[in-house]
Amino acid sequence: MKEYKVEKVINGTFGEVWVDGDYMAEATGMEAKVTLEKEEVKQSGTLSKGYKVTGIEGKGTLKLNKVTSYFITKLSDNLKKGKTTTATIISNLKDPDALGNERIQLNGCVFDELTLINWEVKKLTEESIPFTFTSWNVLDKIVGK
Repeated sequence: MKEYKVEKVINGTFGEVWVDGDYMAEATGMEAKVTLEKEEVKQSGTLSKGYKVTGIEGKGTLKLNKVTSYFITKLSDNLKKGKTTTATIISNLKDPDALGNERIQLNGCVFDELTLINWEVKKLTEESIPFTFTSWNVLDKIVGK
């Protein structure tokens, strides 16, 4: 795309999130990244370092306004029994002015921690839920003209 109209830049205000099919109306932000694990490959005849990808790691964070005890309910019983709770998270990034929406499904999500208490007087309460994931599917893509 050689040029674009500025109104096509996506505003995150219209982003949406589902956790195991549960719509998270209280979501205020989300980030998910895949980090490449690499090993250096030594080569003769060059001063440059080469690298071979040997693995990947998916990590993310879901940010929410604290409205319910959703994650305490979802994780507590399994944690007390020593069991892992896995989830599927779907993010839908959309904007009425955009060229489309970008919907991504994260699979094998395991939450890194469970915050039981976090509040302060005269402050709105928010939650930040870090997680890892094992794979992803791109369900919808935004394709420029």
